[in-house]
Amino acid sequence: MPMTKSDQTVPLADLNGPELFRLGTEALDAKNYAAAHRYLQAALEKERSADHLSQYALSLALHTRVIQPSIALCQEAVKKDPKNPEHFLRLGTVYLVAGRKKEAIRIFRLGLRVGKNATIVRWLQLLGDRKTPIIPFLSRTNPLNKYLGKIRMTLSKR
Repeated sequence: MPMTKSDQTVPLADLNGPELFRLGTEALDAKNYAAAHRYLQAALEKERSADHLSQYALSLALHTRVIQPSIALCQEAVKKDPKNPEHFLRLGTVYLVAGRKKEAIRIFRLGLRVGKNATIVRWLQLLGDRKTPIIPFLSRTNPLNKYLGKIRMTLSKR
């Protein structure tokens, strides 16, 4: 996101927390991770809310690829506001940035238990969310589970 003339003339310290958060979110949506990181870091310094924590953590992971602190910040946001699926979405996205697909899917599923979120549903579809095996105490590769799973898929397509 190109900075507007007003953004260039106003120092970050003069902007309030919600304005910095808005600018950071817009930059993140525009995939301008450097600007998003800068705005969201300044917003977090002004107010340490759950939204600011998880959004900053996402920008940190996307911009610098620093994963462990990003995960810790997202987990702090989840502890502060456990009923908000947005924090689970951001934490799952951080896991995806780290290449930890299995953990991301687990976090996305937890987020759906908390509340509906269309983006989480899209991520799970994109990642190939798998159903539990028909007979859970047998492995996925067991022939019985494989063939019963194929039958379940053909029946669900009808």
